[in-house]
Amino acid sequence: MVKHQSQAGGRTQRVADFVRDEVAMIVQRQMRDPRVGLVSVNEVRVSKDLSFADIYVSTLNDSDQSTREALIATLNGAAGWLRTELAQRHSMRTTPKPRFHYDVSSQRGPRLERLIEQAVAADAAHAVVNPDEPS
Repeated sequence: MVKHQSQAGGRTQRVADFVRDEVAMIVQRQMRDPRVGLVSVNEVRVSKDLSFADIYVSTLNDSDQSTREALIATLNGAAGWLRTELAQRHSMRTTPKPRFHYDVSSQRGPRLERLIEQAVAADAAHAVVNPDEPS
């Protein structure tokens, strides 16, 4: 039984990796919609029954929430076409239906980095002001 579970988990991961690589290539090379600029496919999670692929993307042009929402709406609108393109590139019985989500973790990293830098600078300034206090 354990062997069966690890094989199933391995298969979903292989399908997720395939979908990630192929969707990135399709969006980069074949999609002509100007609302979709430079898009990075950061992660793909495939359901256990391989019916859905949740695709997490980010872009350099994510200046505001409305831009991100327009990108996701555009990609979800093209999900049928993308699924057809994926189906032509593999020999699986079914092709997962793509569902796009904006990957907010790409924004968290730089924000956390800034917060850490601010905290370190505040600690350094505090140490200069109060040099006699123990650290």
